[in-house]
Amino acid sequence: MTRERLAGAARAALGGGRRLAAVERVTGGSKKGVYRLVMDDATTAVAYLWDDAENHWPAAEGDEDLADPFSPGLWLDLFEAAHARLAALGVRVPAIRMVDRDGAYGPADLAVVEDVRGESLEQLLSRDPQAAAPVVARLGEALEAMRGHRAPTYGKVAVVDDGGASHGTFCEGVVLDRALRDLAEAASRDPRIAAARERLEDRLLALAATVRPRAEYGVVHGELGPDHVRMDAHGSPVVIDIEGAMYFDVEWEHVFLRIRLHDAYRPLRVDGLDEDRLALYTLAQRLSLTAGPLRLLDGDFPDRAAMAGIAEYNLRRALDLARG
Repeated sequence: MTRERLAGAARAALGGGRRLAAVERVTGGSKKGVYRLVMDDATTAVAYLWDDAENHWPAAEGDEDLADPFSPGLWLDLFEAAHARLAALGVRVPAIRMVDRDGAYGPADLAVVEDVRGESLEQLLSRDPQAAAPVVARLGEALEAMRGHRAPTYGKVAVVDDGGASHGTFCEGVVLDRALRDLAEAASRDPRIAAARERLEDRLLALAATVRPRAEYGVVHGELGPDHVRMDAHGSPVVIDIEGAMYFDVEWEHVFLRIRLHDAYRPLRVDGLDEDRLALYTLAQRLSLTAGPLRLLDGDFPDRAAMAGIAEYNLRRALDLARG
C-alpha cells in the first residue's frame, strides 16, 4: 500500500513521464516515515509520510495540543509553516516538490521534497573535522539569522505566525514544567533517578528561580543535532526535520547544539546568551534525553541499543548536574 501511494505521489511531484522504480526507507525517523523515491531515469526525491503507523512514539496526553511548544510535530501544516519561515530567513531547507493534505494519495499527510544526497554533518565531523569547519561556519550564519528574527510571544512557528498563543507565561516556566514531568517519568523507569528525584527537583527549582523573564524570542529548530543537517551538492548545510521549529529562547537551541556537537560546538558560540537559562536548560535537556528515549523503548523503535545508550549517557550527566 505504501509503495502504491508513493508511486502516485512521485508521478505528481516529478512528472515528465517518469516511473517509480524503487522505494528506499531512510533510517533515523521516529515520528514520520521517510522514503527515498527513485525514478526509472535515476531522478530522486524524498517522501515524508505523517502516518500513525510510522510514528514509533507511544501516544501521550497532549500530543495534539499545538499550544504546547513541545508537543510532537506530527502534521504537514507544521512542516509547511516551519519551511516557509526558515526559507524566508535564508536558511537552506529541502525544496518542496508536492504536498497532499486532501487524501489524494492515502489518508495521511504527505510531502515530497528535494533529496539532499550529501552526508550529514554528523558523518562529516566523524570523517574529517577540518572539512566540516566551513559547514559549521555556514550553519552559524543560519543560526544568527534565526536568532535575529524576533517575535513577542513563544510557541510553534505555525501557531505564532498565525497569531496564536501558547500555554504558560514564559519559556522558562514551560521548560520547568516539562522537566518536572520528564523527571517523574524517568524516575518511574530507572531506580537511580528515583533515588535522586528530590535532589534533582530541588536543583531544577533553584535554577528556575534565578531566570528573569524576557519579552522577545528568536526562531529555533528545537532539535538541531548534526544528524539534522545534511550537505547539498555545493557543500552547504541543509536543515531537515523542521516540524518542531518554534519561537523560543535561543539558549534552548544552543544547549542542544552543545550537547550534541561537543567540541565542534565552539565556533557556534555567541555572546549575550543568558547563563542562568543555559544552566536550567542544560539540566532540563539531560532529563528530556533520558525520559524520551526510555519512553521510546516502550514501543517498537528498531534501533534499541542506540536509544538505550542515549538514555544511559544523559542519565549519568543529569545525576552529575544534580550533585553540582
